Amino acid sequence: QVQLVESGGGLVQAGGSLRLSCAASGRTFSRYAMGWFRQAPGKEREFVVGINWSSGSTYYADSVKGRFTISGDNAKNTVYLQMNSLKPEDTSVYYCASAVWPLTTAQDMGRDSNYPYWGQGTQVTVSS
Repeated sequence: QVQLVESGGGLVQAGGSLRLSCAASGRTFSRYAMGWFRQAPGKEREFVVGINWSSGSTYYADSVKGRFTISGDNAKNTVYLQMNSLKPEDTSVYYCASAVWPLTTAQDMGRDSNYPYWGQGTQVTVSS
């Protein structure tokens, strides 16, 4: 059974930083693609960033480029999302997701239907 558990969300002022963690159990994520998505109230879930572990390729949504960074710790089976220069519009529930095959294009990485495993989400609120 695959489980993904996010943590690290919270309330932060605009311009501040947070680091989200996604601990995976039941599988080793390093062979697959993983992504972070977010969903704000009343809006559709949107892609934030994805990583193909085998190639190291990363794909970021334009809205977070230069501010967010995805990384991972294989020993801990944990994926991180470092979020800097946060804006009020970054306020959302953030979800990590795991694919069961390597995703090699930005289009595939950004499609949530390519991720069968999801965490429960962690709330990020950025105040102005």
